[in-house]
Amino acid sequence: MSTTNLSDKLGKGISPQQFMDGMNKNQEKFLEWYNAFQWENEDDREFFASLSNRDDLRCLILAAEWCGDVVRNVPVVFHALADSGIPTEILIMEEHLDTMEQFLTGGGRAIPIVIFADTGGFVLGHWGPRPQHVQAVMTSFKQANPDRTAADYEEKIKVARTEMMAQYGEGTGYQQVIVRELRELLSDF
Repeated sequence: MSTTNLSDKLGKGISPQQFMDGMNKNQEKFLEWYNAFQWENEDDREFFASLSNRDDLRCLILAAEWCGDVVRNVPVVFHALADSGIPTEILIMEEHLDTMEQFLTGGGRAIPIVIFADTGGFVLGHWGPRPQHVQAVMTSFKQANPDRTAADYEEKIKVARTEMMAQYGEGTGYQQVIVRELRELLSDF
């Protein structure tokens, strides 16, 4: 079990509905991905529904409405957790930088980060900011381009971002990847 404890953050976030209702940026696109979600696998849906028998899990999601990965990925997380009964709160990244600093990706701030904790706030595991196959593109980019001040860095990161979009694909297939990854993670607790 992790030694990270976020008990002081439990109850400090906003609900998924408050997050969606309060969006000033990207709300339409967020709702588009949200409304496009469908369970492709009944077994996955039943797995998440079965979690409602447990009362020992909490979920905190570090997010911000301006982030494209939040807009794409959080709607899936909301759907997956909706039937789980796991109390889920959104922590707006800019208001919870202390928490963000504990969940850096490759040394940098990347969101969303979906954190699962027990009722005492002890972190059991986390997911994010992207499906593993999409994140792999950014991870290898950062390993190959450690100098952010290099003359061609911006040019190269644009290529990496284009490749990440290609990895997401055109449709909603990536959503089932997130469902599978969340299921694998939750199966460990």
